Amino acid sequence: MTDSTPVKSTNLLLVLCYLTIPGLWGASQVILIPYVVHLLVLVTAILYIACHWSLVLREEPTVDEDGNSTSASSAGETLRKEDAMQFPIMGSLSLFSLYLAFRFLDKEMVNLIIGGYFALVGTMALTATIAPALSFLIPLNILKKKFHYGTQINHSLPAFLAGESPWEIEIEFSTAEALAFIKSVVFCYFYVTTKSWPLNNILGICFCIQGIERFSLGTYKIGAILLVGLFFYDIFWVFGTDVMVTVAKNLDGPIKILFPRSLTPNPETGKIDLSLLGLGDIVIPGFFLALLLRFDAHKSNVSTIAPTNVHASFPKPYFHSCLIAYILGLGTTLYVMIAFNAAQPALLYLVPACLGSSLLCAVVRGELKELFDYSEEEEEEEEEEEQKTVKKDEAAKKDD
Repeated sequence: MTDSTPVKSTNLLLVLCYLTIPGLWGASQVILIPYVVHLLVLVTAILYIACHWSLVLREEPTVDEDGNSTSASSAGETLRKEDAMQFPIMGSLSLFSLYLAFRFLDKEMVNLIIGGYFALVGTMALTATIAPALSFLIPLNILKKKFHYGTQINHSLPAFLAGESPWEIEIEFSTAEALAFIKSVVFCYFYVTTKSWPLNNILGICFCIQGIERFSLGTYKIGAILLVGLFFYDIFWVFGTDVMVTVAKNLDGPIKILFPRSLTPNPETGKIDLSLLGLGDIVIPGFFLALLLRFDAHKSNVSTIAPTNVHASFPKPYFHSCLIAYILGLGTTLYVMIAFNAAQPALLYLVPACLGSSLLCAVVRGELKELFDYSEEEEEEEEEEEQKTVKKDEAAKKDD
């Protein structure tokens, strides 16, 4: 299959989303934006940006001067079928562990430990988000200068626990990444000390974008397995128990995006009333949306040669139909929540919306088999085929 090189253009919707996120973030602190509108617009902008940035996962590895295989997608991860099936179980264990911690341990101590963890992870996510922006906004060669540091640390620990001695540590970073890291450390310090909801939202948005950009579901079937498993997970923990709601209300960390329902503190609590949306309700469907966008790019023979043009213009029927269905599903969640004044498992509405819209699109276009056959697990599939071939050869030799 030959790759077509799209005409250089600017995706105006993508640019609009870039402006929407900081615009909403700033305006919501001085203007009371209806939280339903705020939520729907912000989440749509996050998903649109993150999914388009995930197009780098299609890049083919290139060979550098030293003969090493490199790719902009080298930091990406691909989900396996086994992982997708175990995800709801592992998620349930983590969720229930947090519930027990809040119930039997000191709430402030639990939040302090979790806050420290999120400060470390948040620093990395912020650095990864800010560094490219610095390089783009300030096009100076010094910001692109690379630094490399390597060292070896000897240890006497057992190899099965700590690996072979010595430990080899290598760090490579650019000037832009170093500056972004310093800014991120300062930012996370203020977040941990203030727990301000606007700072919480910045971290949450970065987690969403970086997660969706770097993670691949591998195939449509694996994505469907993950969504269906989490569909029942969400229903059970929200409707069947008070675990999900208890953890969401007590966990003071950037695992959710907060939306102000007033600009003046509540006289009883002294705090601003906030609504929330868990990051899982953005990221999990976001993985699926990103896969569909890359499938659209695959169908249109968009070039896989680095660097990826996220503004490339090509038909996106699967992505657009699923994104619209997601927005409608999220809107339905909010309507039911307000109408019944009760917490709702968002995936109860989002999973049927995402799966139903993508399947309907495939049926209408007559591409159902092609959608099911699409895979981003090429290396793993090749290894499995090689192993099967080797086994067949061995069996043939035994027969002879």
